[in-house]
Amino acid sequence: MFEAQLKSAAARIETRLASALAGAADQPVTHAMRYAVSGGKRLRGFLVIEGAALYGIPAEQAVHAAAAIEALHAYSLVHDDMPCMDNDDLRRGQPTVHVKWDDGTAVLAGDALQTLAFEMLADPSCHQDPTVRIDLVASLARASGIDGMVLGQAQDIAAETAGRPLTLDEITDLQANKTGALIRWSAEAGARLARADIAPLSGYATALGLAFQIADDILDVEGDSEKTGKRVQKDAAAGKATFVSLLGLDGARARARALVEEAETALAVFGDRADPLRAAARFVIAREA
Repeated sequence: MFEAQLKSAAARIETRLASALAGAADQPVTHAMRYAVSGGKRLRGFLVIEGAALYGIPAEQAVHAAAAIEALHAYSLVHDDMPCMDNDDLRRGQPTVHVKWDDGTAVLAGDALQTLAFEMLADPSCHQDPTVRIDLVASLARASGIDGMVLGQAQDIAAETAGRPLTLDEITDLQANKTGALIRWSAEAGARLARADIAPLSGYATALGLAFQIADDILDVEGDSEKTGKRVQKDAAAGKATFVSLLGLDGARARARALVEEAETALAVFGDRADPLRAAARFVIAREA
């Protein structure tokens, strides 16, 4: 059931992204953009669509915000993979953008995907109320900028030169920014589209974001690169402190399970209607990629 729902959401999102890029100039940077947004689970977009469904907002309306977060997420991966950041050459089982093209094209493709995300949120098709669109744009700017994802990436870079491993609290704060901020925005976007209080979804979103990162740390230790589509065991090779290095595999798994339970409990107010979001939380820690 969940896999079918995830695939349905992904198909909607891919159609919207293809439409957004349909009229773009026939340039290498455009091809790189299409390449960067292809594939992936579309989990963040799924969270937008299912969160919106809790408030009676149909998928055909929520898909604009769902596609926007997937475009912005793709930008973050393109830049994160570059030599000046994590220097990865494999993403989703394919060469990373800077490897397939070059560093300059990767920078521009990432920049263009970021601006495309805000363009889709600002479009009247996203919501008829301009105040809602402004709220979506402003909140995503905060989540992706110096108070969110960019801050987390900066903290990650600084940790490499800190001369000591990060503490558990420091890693939790770093990952709440680097990974968790976009996941939180995704889970809360449905409430923003409905002009509703985001608080009922905030607890779910925060727990889910941290569980996602712990699962990533576990996959880096014991995952299969053929399944994950990216290099594994790179954190240990770089000497980076992670949830696994601090808690151990069993401790990290236990913490992730506890966070999923916390996320599910936070959805109690929505009853059975939130079952797709509960399934997403369980999927996050059971995935192999």
